[in-house]
Amino acid sequence: MMPLTLLQENEEAIIKRIGGNPEVKKHLEDLGFVVGGAVTVVTQMGGNVIVNVKGSRIAISREMAQKIFV
Repeated sequence: MMPLTLLQENEEAIIKRIGGNPEVKKHLEDLGFVVGGAVTVVTQMGGNVIVNVKGSRIAISREMAQKIFV
C-alpha cells in the first residue's frame, strides 16, 4: 500500500484506504474517492494532483492525495 502521490502519470490503481479525520474522509468520499474504487493519476503539477475518478477529472492538493492509499 502506498499514497496516491507515488503513482506515475496514467497509472491506474484501486483505493485501499483513506486516512485523515472524519471531515477529510467525508470530503474525499463526496468527490468520489471510495475504498475499492479505481483512480488514475492524470498529472502532478504545482503541488496539485489531477486524477480521474468515477469518470470525472478532479484536482486535489498533494496533502489530500497523501491521505489516499492505493
